[in-house]
Amino acid sequence: MSEKFRCPWPGDDPLYIAYHDNEWGRPVHDDQKLFEFLFLEGMQAGLSWITVLRKRESYRLAFDGFDPHKIALYDEAKAEELMQNPGIIRNRLKIKSAAVNARLFLETQQKYGSFDKFIWGYLDGGKPIVNRFEHMDEIPATTPLSDKISKDLKKMGFKFVGSTIIYAFMQATGMENDHLVGCFAYGEIEGPNSR
Repeated sequence: MSEKFRCPWPGDDPLYIAYHDNEWGRPVHDDQKLFEFLFLEGMQAGLSWITVLRKRESYRLAFDGFDPHKIALYDEAKAEELMQNPGIIRNRLKIKSAAVNARLFLETQQKYGSFDKFIWGYLDGGKPIVNRFEHMDEIPATTPLSDKISKDLKKMGFKFVGSTIIYAFMQATGMENDHLVGCFAYGEIEGPNSR
């Protein structure tokens, strides 16, 4: 049986391969999962995704299972405690931003009914954007839409939501299908829009 073709970026790292095959680019509509990705993408700022992926379970333990209700209550003492945790990236600004973003996430849920409705509302008919990239170097770091979402989130007060981070979030949560067309996952992920 021949090996299935996948995007080359996971290399031969089993953790990265599992993430690529089972999560990346698959549409996420669960608010808890959307918060987790928003959280993790923010923690990634300036680092490689694999660095954060390897620390994901440590983050899950340190940050109450990515529960925005609990994280929203974090104070200075909690931030100080987290700064002593060797299992996570100890960046004070990123740690403190988690509480800010959790509070704003909950406010957004209140206002729109769910964060899912809010964030997927940026897409035409709430449908994923399906790109047709054949090579890695065709995939952009940002798009006009990630620029817009980033700008809107910043205006709302969210932290660590630059356009590159937001585009990575969109790719991770399946708002954009950026699997290469030859990748087995490309065909598994449905989406009627095509650019």
